[in-house]
Amino acid sequence: MKFVTDIIGEELGIFEKKFAGAVKSSTPLLDRIMKYIIKRKGKQLRPMFVFLSAKLHGSINESTYRAAALVELLHTATLVHDDVVDESLERRGFFSINAIWKNKIAVLVGDYLLSKGLLLSTTNNDFEHLHILSDAVKQMSEGELLQIEKSRKLNLEEDIYFEIIRNKTASLLSSACSVGAYSTSKDEHITAKMKLFGEKAGIAFQIKDDLFDYGQEDIGKPTGNDIKEKKLTLPLIYTLNKIDAKKRRELIYIIKNENKNPEKVKQVISTVEQSGGIAYATEKMYQYRDEALKILYEFNDGPVRKALEQLVRYTTDRKY
Repeated sequence: MKFVTDIIGEELGIFEKKFAGAVKSSTPLLDRIMKYIIKRKGKQLRPMFVFLSAKLHGSINESTYRAAALVELLHTATLVHDDVVDESLERRGFFSINAIWKNKIAVLVGDYLLSKGLLLSTTNNDFEHLHILSDAVKQMSEGELLQIEKSRKLNLEEDIYFEIIRNKTASLLSSACSVGAYSTSKDEHITAKMKLFGEKAGIAFQIKDDLFDYGQEDIGKPTGNDIKEKKLTLPLIYTLNKIDAKKRRELIYIIKNENKNPEKVKQVISTVEQSGGIAYATEKMYQYRDEALKILYEFNDGPVRKALEQLVRYTTDRKY
């Protein structure tokens, strides 16, 4: 990641200040919550993708900074709302907004962040930015609802899984790449290519997240968490479609009725490992990563392209 920050470190520093200004509020409670959010921000992968995608096609400008702020505002809003939906009390090892200030305030904070994003774009006539990101938010909502619907029946096929993560996770990363590219190129063909690049990288990113559920790394959520939440991820889908009918019934019963029992969850994880679910998901992850890199290699080589390549590789090689 050092090579990446060497390329866009200055821009990320400027962005931090601009983003803090963008979320500032005159309401004391809201301002306190915004400061809490800023202090506990994550790795900022999406702004990195915005700036590198922009720099690959031109010189970073004010439109690029607004694009990065819009992506981060919408991303943060969806995380706040997700924690309410999932009844999650933690986010990256810290208390979530709803854990400290309760659900009603958390929902309103998410709404506030969304409105700040809308105002940022409309005030500056960044209508293409808004179009790209609004489509992503629509897809994210559709993906979340499709996942909720399918998790009730536990009959998820692989193609539906990919539809869910394409909408729920990859859409925001793909929009980060496309809006970044558009901010400097104003070229629809380049923007569309970068959108597809971001989508492939985003799918690889989500499969990596799914694999963490079966690993030993401390990533801020316990192993087997997806199973406890009845989320069917790629390693488990592959396993359920591969094992015999008797074992399949046993696993489905555990996921539906005994998903809070640590020993039973370990049994599911063990079955997934033995059936080749981990190996299959890992292979798929690298396939999507390589497809993203193939698109990236169509553009001119140089430090920025190398940094983007490193960032894509980081999404699949990361330890948390």
